[in-house]
Amino acid sequence: MDKKISASNGILKVSNDVIIKIAELAACEITGVASEDGKLMVSQSPIGLGTFLGSPVRVSVSKEAAVIDLSIITEQGSKAINVASAVQASVKSAVQNMTGITVSKVNVNVVGIMLNKED
Repeated sequence: MDKKISASNGILKVSNDVIIKIAELAACEITGVASEDGKLMVSQSPIGLGTFLGSPVRVSVSKEAAVIDLSIITEQGSKAINVASAVQASVKSAVQNMTGITVSKVNVNVVGIMLNKED
């Protein structure tokens, strides 16, 4: 469901796809989050282990606020709890600042660890 915001000149609509992209970009900026080309990594192996079907970001918008769910893979050596906490703060701030939509929750699920490749 897209979020409609009343403005003095009419109604503004913010698509869920826009909120998803903002959330994904904000999460990718956090050190310790496995990402590639501004997209969250969602699979660790070619056979599908650790694959998150669909988008790693889901948004639910009500009249009051948005709830954002993210599934992330952390990089080896990073503290998952610290990375997840930083992702929550970054995503909430980015979505609220860029859209004006209140974010009530950012749920982060750590679904895997990206191991360092040995040369």
